[in-house]
Amino acid sequence: MKNKITLYLFVIIASLSSFYLIKKESIGFKNIVSALEVSGVSFSKESIKTMLPYLKRNLDSYKEMRGYPLGNNDSPSLKFTVPRGEENNLLFHFEETKVSLPKSKEEIAFMTVGELSYLVKNKKITSTELTKIYLERIKKYDEKLNSVVTLTENLALSQAKVADKEISEGNYKGMLHGIPYGIKDLASFPGYPTTWGAMPLKNQYLENKAEVIKKLEEAGAVMVGKFSSGSLARGDVWFGGKTRNPWDISQGSSGSSAGSASAVAAGLIGFAIGT
Repeated sequence: MKNKITLYLFVIIASLSSFYLIKKESIGFKNIVSALEVSGVSFSKESIKTMLPYLKRNLDSYKEMRGYPLGNNDSPSLKFTVPRGEENNLLFHFEETKVSLPKSKEEIAFMTVGELSYLVKNKKITSTELTKIYLERIKKYDEKLNSVVTLTENLALSQAKVADKEISEGNYKGMLHGIPYGIKDLASFPGYPTTWGAMPLKNQYLENKAEVIKKLEEAGAVMVGKFSSGSLARGDVWFGGKTRNPWDISQGSSGSSAGSASAVAAGLIGFAIGT
């Protein structure tokens, strides 16, 4: 019985805390009754009265915690790290794949990064040409798939132009140089919204560039767009609707990296970042 009461207290606190912290109101008897109705359980009046001090104390703790200002760049207090050693010091190595340039744009769109990098490096196709292929496919197919939150077309063409110039001058940076990619819309890029898939954050602009994007820029990759994440990184439903599985559009693409998965599977992008 004690464990059940603890569980119900947790449910009630979770149900009430967000609303009352936002409204800056206190919890009363009627509020607990309403929360219990939502959760489908009931207690006697005397039992409910005993809950009040616990709930108020917990909410005071939440208020105190939320009083500390935290920025998006603040590291969490706890970090997960894997000890490095010979037994788990894994090195993943990707190689270029020697191929001929296909005549079909669709066939090009579904090539692996290793194949694309070989073509770009050896000037069989330019980054600009490759980027335009993916932009065309996004405009043609994404209306049904709903994988793109923000298309960064001008940025992509600008980055592709820089990549082509660098490669033509012999400054080849590696396998990702000139390869178009998509980024999950949890990562911020100045000047573009970072929505986290949530309607209240639809117009959120964060002026810090995500570290993963910086790394990809250093490698010469081309950012074509920001791809959907389920609301607050859960599932495949975001404020723009459900992201679809390109091989069966009656199904969602699952999540939370819904857009990244759907876009790569549909050949809308060379590769994508999900996390």
